[in-house]
Order: sequence, then C-alpha cells, then structure tokens
Amino acid sequence: MIGRARAREDPYADEDFERLYDDRSYVVTTPDGVPLAVREVGLVDAPVTVVFAHGFCLRMSAFHFQRMRLGERWGPHVRMVFYDHRGHGRSGDGAPETYTLIQLGKDLETVLQVVAPHGAIVLVGHSMGGMTVLSHARQYPEQYGRRIVGAALISSAAEGVTRSPLGEILKNPALEALRFTARSAPRLMHRGRNVSRSLIGPILRAASYSDLQVSRSLDAFSQRMMNGTPIATLMGFLRALEVHDETAGLWTLLRIPTLIACGDHDLLTPDEYSRKMAASLPLSELVIVDGASHLALLDKPDAINDGLVRLVNRAIPGKMAMRYRRLRGRFGRHG
Repeated sequence: MIGRARAREDPYADEDFERLYDDRSYVVTTPDGVPLAVREVGLVDAPVTVVFAHGFCLRMSAFHFQRMRLGERWGPHVRMVFYDHRGHGRSGDGAPETYTLIQLGKDLETVLQVVAPHGAIVLVGHSMGGMTVLSHARQYPEQYGRRIVGAALISSAAEGVTRSPLGEILKNPALEALRFTARSAPRLMHRGRNVSRSLIGPILRAASYSDLQVSRSLDAFSQRMMNGTPIATLMGFLRALEVHDETAGLWTLLRIPTLIACGDHDLLTPDEYSRKMAASLPLSELVIVDGASHLALLDKPDAINDGLVRLVNRAIPGKMAMRYRRLRGRFGRHG
C-alpha cells in the first residue's frame, strides 16, 4: 500500500535518471582541446544515427526518457548519440570567449565527424541545443539533404529570447557586475556563485516548469543539472542566448523534414517561437504539447518521442528504409 501511494504521489520516485551512463562512453576532443563527453547506444553501423544536443544548464541526461523509451521502440537499428556541451555535464571547460552558439555549432560538427563519418544523421536539439542545430545548419549547409536527413527543434527559438522571461534575467544590473568579474577576474567568480544562483536559479526553475505540478523527483533531477553547471558556463552562455540570431539556419532546414515541438506552458521559449519557425519550414511538423513546460522532453516525453519516431520515418529515404526494415526483422520489432 505504501508503494502504491508513493507511486501515485510521485510517479518517478523510483526512476533512475542517470541510466544513460550505462551506455558506451568515450571522449571527443575539439580542435581547441576541449574534451566532450559522448554516450551512444545501438548498432555502430545502424542505417540512421540520431544525435541529441541538450539545453542551457542541462546535460545529456536531460534526454533520459528519449534514451529509455525510444531505445525500446527502435531497438538497435537506430543508433542514438548523446553528448555534453562544453562547460556542461562531464565535458571539459572552454575558454570564456568560446561560449558562443557559433562554437557550439562547430563542436557539433566535431562530434559528427568522429561518431558518424558515414551514414544518415538526424539531429535533435532541445532549447540551446536547438539553437546549436541551427548554428550548425548555417555554418555547414552542404551537409543538409545529403548526410543530415532530418532535424528536430524542441522548445527552442531562432532568435528573440530577450522577449521571454529569460530577457528579464538578462536585464538585471547585478548580472552585468558578474559579467564584468568573469571578464576581468575569472578566479573571483566563485565569490559571486551564490549571488548568481539566487538571481537566476529560481527564475530558471519557475520558467522551466511554468506553474505546472511536476513530479518532485523530476524537479529534483532538473535542479541537480542546473545547480551542477559551473558559474562561468552559466554566465557565458547567458550572453550567447542574449545576442543569438540563427534565423539563417532555417533556410538550410528547408531541404529536410523537420519536427518543431514546444509545450503550451513554455515560458522560456513560448510556443509563438515554434509556430514562427514551423511556418517558415514547409517540410516541418509542428507539435504543441498540451500542459507541457520548457522541459517538455521530461514532463511530457510521450508526445515528444512520438514526434521523433515520425520524423525518423519521414527522413529515411528508399534504400535506407529497406535496410531499416531488414534490421527490424533480424532483431525483432520493438514497440
């Protein structure tokens, strides 16, 4: 009886949100020497590799429900690759001046060169990860429609985040003092850690889940990710989000099927951003998830996962689809 009551109160009370780290792991080093932590699951020679890029102040574990549930549905015939951005999770720190979306696009290209030098690729980005995909699309357009056959932008925006609640964070004068400290005396940044957390942490948490009632375990997991992000990373990428404009990347995505997904309670990147992007992409599917927050991939994962399954099905061309079906027959149908 106690177990049942606990499950009703918190459906994720017994969820192991770190199960992602049971997968194959290795390190990809960028040209400027930053080690990026990478995890993968599925056949190395699978016909499709889906690469996931996480959001601001998160890490690859934010895709927990995609890893666990899509792994069951796809089985080994779709390879999934996850990595931590520089300055996040288990990846190494970069120089402060490299905390830009341009650099994140270059980092994604480095990951792709190492983990998927051959075969078709589908890119999935959440929040800042979606902006990373757009940055990559702008910088490497020749790959889209050839090796990169699909893309998903989840709870993201091509520009304009200063008009969201995040913009109110960016306007706080105390943050400019922290930015100055980061530039002029980075070793003193730890003294501003509590100040920055008190300014940014509660707003990020409230904006991430809106006014929704969420699992206490899920909330605690997301808080661990946010609180574990180094202060220099937090400050550096806040600036990157403030000045970002990756609308040019949308032109590249015109060549491939896309998924644009967002929660209808997303306060950080409201659904107007997703609707605007989808309207400019004729090959896109727009999914607005009822009752979902900025962390829709965690609090309403089924709607996001269903959209990703449809995206991969749309993105696989003829011969590859045949190989995909053969592999499904060899390993059995999953989900």
